[in-house]
Amino acid sequence: MSVVKINVLTVPAEQRETLEKRFASRAHAVENSDGFEWFELLRPLEGTDTYLVYTRWRDEASFTAWMEGPMRSSHQGGGEGAERPKPAASGSTLWSFEVVQQAGPAGA
Repeated sequence: MSVVKINVLTVPAEQRETLEKRFASRAHAVENSDGFEWFELLRPLEGTDTYLVYTRWRDEASFTAWMEGPMRSSHQGGGEGAERPKPAASGSTLWSFEVVQQAGPAGA
């Protein structure tokens, strides 16, 4: 079964728009990765400053390959001497899950 990775990001209110714009500007950056199955950026509605970045992968090896390749290079910023923008999140935790059951809409 697939594996799910949820990056739990603490994002102060004044950085929400910045975070969402950065994700939007990287749209489609992960979709062509081998083993990639799904992505969602989840915005909190109330009572928390925590965003969830949900990704689903065919297996742990696919996620690891993406982390060590395309994701790492995209987070290293520009060339030598280039100044990286300040992170929008003030904290990050990665949760890992294995899919043991799943369901979709009837008839889909």
